[in-house]
Amino acid sequence: MTDPTMLAGGPLADRLTATVERDVATLRNHDVVPTLGTVLMTDDPTQRRFMDLKHERCASLGIETVRVDVPADAPAERCYDAVESLRADDDVTALFVQVPLPDHVDEQRVRSLVPAGKDVDCFTPENLGRLVAGDPHVVPATAAAVVRLLAEYDVETAGRDVVVVGRDAVIARPLAALLSANGPDGDATVTLCHTATTDLTAHTRRADVLVTAAGHPGLVDGSMLGEGVVVVDVSATRVQSDDSDSSGDLVGDVDAASAREPASAITPVPGGVGPLTMASLVRNVVDVTGRAAGLEHVLGAE
Repeated sequence: MTDPTMLAGGPLADRLTATVERDVATLRNHDVVPTLGTVLMTDDPTQRRFMDLKHERCASLGIETVRVDVPADAPAERCYDAVESLRADDDVTALFVQVPLPDHVDEQRVRSLVPAGKDVDCFTPENLGRLVAGDPHVVPATAAAVVRLLAEYDVETAGRDVVVVGRDAVIARPLAALLSANGPDGDATVTLCHTATTDLTAHTRRADVLVTAAGHPGLVDGSMLGEGVVVVDVSATRVQSDDSDSSGDLVGDVDAASAREPASAITPVPGGVGPLTMASLVRNVVDVTGRAAGLEHVLGAE
């Protein structure tokens, strides 16, 4: 049995990041400083680490940041005030709110507080609507990463069955819109599966391309996959190992060991979608900054 192709996101992420670094320098030469404001309201150490990485990557590229961390048990108004403060700050050119938010926070209210022009993850209703309508102002970083990864490895989507496990507004729904859209990297027949799906295996086994974004380790194993499927595992959940001194391992939704037999290609976790998501996010920071400054024309192509 031939080993599946590893869909590593690192090399493409490096190329994309190089374009970002060049464009940051270009914007600064025009006295425009890309600045990302972030809001984090969680006690989840994995999410906090992901936010740390975002700020570290921005710093390495010359992107300024303003970070606001709100305790998960703080009143919801603390979150709303943080977003409104970054919204009103003219020095903040881009805004990112980490989700999910605590249950007592009205996520839709938060979405409405983010200005569409500073939105770097298709978080606002306006930008999500534009994406679904086929006229995206910004493409969510993870969804963009998946599309870029499939294109990089020449995975055909036109006319093929793509099954996305997940239905959130951050990854799954935008990805379904992108992959089913008319044009390059689209034209797929997309099925969204979720917690209410009856017989998940019946759907996953007929997929030509399977994308999982559920955040449930081991949700899909090799017995649930058809021969030759391309597997893109978006999730990265830290699972504690038997070694109590260990911080745990990052694993996806797919049991990689059993999935390798039927799959023709599969993403590693970590090292697949993750690096490319980060690169896509900083690309969006630069693009929305340049657009707001009227400098789109000076930014280079990917």
